[in-house]
Amino acid sequence: MHNTYKRLTEWEREEISLCLAQNYKLAAIGRKLRRSTSTIAREIQRNSVKTGYRPVSAQRNSQKVASTRRRGKRKLQFNQVLLNYVVDKLVHKWSPDEISRRLKVEYPLDMTMRISPEAVYQFIYVLPRGELKQVLLKSLRQERAYRRKQERGKEQENRGKISDMISIEERPLHVADRSVPGHWEGDLILGKYKQSALGTLVERTTRYTILVPLSAKDAVSVREALAREFLQLPKELALSLTYDQGKEMSQHKQFTIDTNIQVYFAHPSSPWERGTNENTNGLIRQYFPKGTDFSTISTATIKRVERELNDRPRKVLGYLKPVEVIQQIVALNC
Repeated sequence: MHNTYKRLTEWEREEISLCLAQNYKLAAIGRKLRRSTSTIAREIQRNSVKTGYRPVSAQRNSQKVASTRRRGKRKLQFNQVLLNYVVDKLVHKWSPDEISRRLKVEYPLDMTMRISPEAVYQFIYVLPRGELKQVLLKSLRQERAYRRKQERGKEQENRGKISDMISIEERPLHVADRSVPGHWEGDLILGKYKQSALGTLVERTTRYTILVPLSAKDAVSVREALAREFLQLPKELALSLTYDQGKEMSQHKQFTIDTNIQVYFAHPSSPWERGTNENTNGLIRQYFPKGTDFSTISTATIKRVERELNDRPRKVLGYLKPVEVIQQIVALNC
């Protein structure tokens, strides 16, 4: 019969400390307490400092962790509205931090609609194995690998130079300090075997994101697709575009003629100069992981993801949503 594991008690921790002082071996301590040797070893390893094992600190830490887990579990167990909110936002790929902070925005006076990011993580990981747990685990953002500078440099050397580029160094100061909206950063996310791509545009002040379906990733296709998206925006929100030196932007002069939007080029191997776009691309990869063939993804699906990204609260915006911030700007200019 399977026995339910019980946490070490305060008395057991005192016994461990006494046995260690008497030079008992770990296996002997385990036999005395009727605990496995591995349990004793983990307990000592977790709660030892330079002066040795500390039973009082170990008991205090254990109670603190247990209390945190109980609070998070109990709160969701008895608050169906909060549980539904948390699950819905996790399915839409919100982070636990975004969920916790956004609750304060949407329910400023309702203290029952509160939960810490740690409690959200605990809720996910203590779920029994099953479909719901797998869905929620997949929704958590994975740390993306940054491009290695050496490889980026080699790629840049093979691209050749784009004629008549205007450097990011010539970009007006109000673009850099984000004091004026309407300035964008752009990039391509490459698909499987680099045979397909998705265009990404992010407004620097509001973090509003536009995903651009591409029939191909050559310069003409990219120019036409980006221009179509920009021409749908109010003129005051389409002022400039900062891009890397990818050859897909080699028709930047025609793009500027078509849209009246000036293009500035970042330095080679300097993704931090388009940091807003780089960070957003990491969010987009939650929906379209590496190896995605964008030629098989419908425009409807791409635009659905775009809406979800813009409906997601951002820490940098005080946990407002990009769509809320950009709507405020449009309303002020009406």
